[in-house]
Amino acid sequence: MSTSETTRADESRLTGENVTESIRDLPPSAKLVAKVLEYNDTLTQSQIAEESLLPDRTVRYALNRLDDEGLVDSRFSFSDARKRLYSLDLE
Repeated sequence: MSTSETTRADESRLTGENVTESIRDLPPSAKLVAKVLEYNDTLTQSQIAEESLLPDRTVRYALNRLDDEGLVDSRFSFSDARKRLYSLDLE
């Protein structure tokens, strides 16, 4: 299996062709953040940065790109209103 086929197989695991098409043209950082959110239901921005080993600024950019595509859902944290919780919105 070639690298591009492996990438497509990983992307299609993200539940369906429509999501795959949306994610395919995104930068690698957004793909990584989506994958981290797929494996961890809900995380804060700092938790995503810790899990993905990406800088905070890159995570912020990736979340904005995913939000532009309608693939991420965010809400305020009840335990700390200064933080937002992010999860994938694959519907």
